[in-house]
Amino acid sequence: MTFEFIKIPELDYDLEAVTTESGRLYTTPKGNKYRSITTVLSAFSKKAILEWRKRVGDEEANRISSKASTRGTNLHLVCEKYLLNEYTPLKLKSLMPNIKALFQQLKPELDKNIGKIYALEQALYSDELEVAGRVDCIAEWNGELSIIDFKTSSKLKEEGHIQNYFMQCTAYAIMFEERTGTPIDKIVVAIAVENEQPQIFVRSKLDYVTELMKYVKT
Repeated sequence: MTFEFIKIPELDYDLEAVTTESGRLYTTPKGNKYRSITTVLSAFSKKAILEWRKRVGDEEANRISSKASTRGTNLHLVCEKYLLNEYTPLKLKSLMPNIKALFQQLKPELDKNIGKIYALEQALYSDELEVAGRVDCIAEWNGELSIIDFKTSSKLKEEGHIQNYFMQCTAYAIMFEERTGTPIDKIVVAIAVENEQPQIFVRSKLDYVTELMKYVKT
């Protein structure tokens, strides 16, 4: 499988990021400092996370969080390199077993649905929303230009608990249109789940704009 990458001149930039006590800040090419969209949306699950940490204890919570962060980072890297056509079958075989198992969940979905690719790990920002971030993938999904986000999980997710994922993708769609003039409606959240089948959510950004604005304006 070989993927075609289309370069967009308007996205020929990067953003400097710093992590502060209140979250991550990005500096735009004009020098504006905007909060990351993940920082903005962190309030969505803050209460549930605090209750979970209290229940399991800080040490166990830190261990689980660190494992999840490492797992997510590794899978993102594999997906990125695979879509850049940098992973041979031999390289894929050499992956750590847990990451290989997660990637093998998503690979058939990527092969079946992804067409032309326009951005991978691309920094985006919006002067209108005053937020920024780094999108996993912008590509054709089943023939339609889409924001695609890769996630990992130790268990199956209930859709009501991951509305922040859809709002995050919606924000990227708004940022992309502001930067390029090209609208994107479809958002895709692809979750590789340990010892389960992957969860693929395909939604419209229009369903999440109103809720997103509540967080952006706080």
